[in-house]
Amino acid sequence: TNATMRTATLVSVVVVSLLVAPLVPQSNAQIWEAIAGAVTNKVISLWDHGEVELMEHYCNYIVTPMIRRWQLYYRGRMWCPGWTTIRAEATTRSRSGVIGDTTRDFVRKAFQAGIITEQEARAWLNS
Repeated sequence: TNATMRTATLVSVVVVSLLVAPLVPQSNAQIWEAIAGAVTNKVISLWDHGEVELMEHYCNYIVTPMIRRWQLYYRGRMWCPGWTTIRAEATTRSRSGVIGDTTRDFVRKAFQAGIITEQEARAWLNS
């Protein structure tokens, strides 16, 4: 199919580029600059913050990396100004899952505080 051919072509181009790149002369400064830029971008991408809509309310979240026993973990925190003073937290090894875990913690705490019904909590947790 066309999609398979495009994928195969892209993979071929990437592999050839990786094989040919070391043969192209570059100064040490250019190499170190490229390495420093790549490392900096990777480190910066470990942090995240933003806003999500939860049950028709806007909530803020922050994700920060942390090292525990020489392993990388992510800590998520969430709060919803204008709705409640509840603060949720979660820690996980998964960068992609930390916001979901933090939101689940928020929903559990909101239910325990009587801010949302059991039905609302179950509907959100099961979705």
